[in-house]
Amino acid sequence: MKPLSLVAFVLVVVGALNWGLVGLAQFDLVAALFGEGSVLSRIVYSLVGIAGLGLLALQATTLTSGAPRTQQRA
Repeated sequence: MKPLSLVAFVLVVVGALNWGLVGLAQFDLVAALFGEGSVLSRIVYSLVGIAGLGLLALQATTLTSGAPRTQQRA
């Protein structure tokens, strides 16, 4: 897995866990760690959203090509 894809995957998992906590326990972990409405919280939320869009695009290319993309070596 490429490093950028790994970072995106981790961010999406963090986001999913955070939303799970919000839904099940009404506890926002990101807000608890960085402050509700703080600049840092907004950055984390933005990065999670961007990572989700990136993985969505990657998945879309995988579905349309029928096979996962492979990294070509020079």
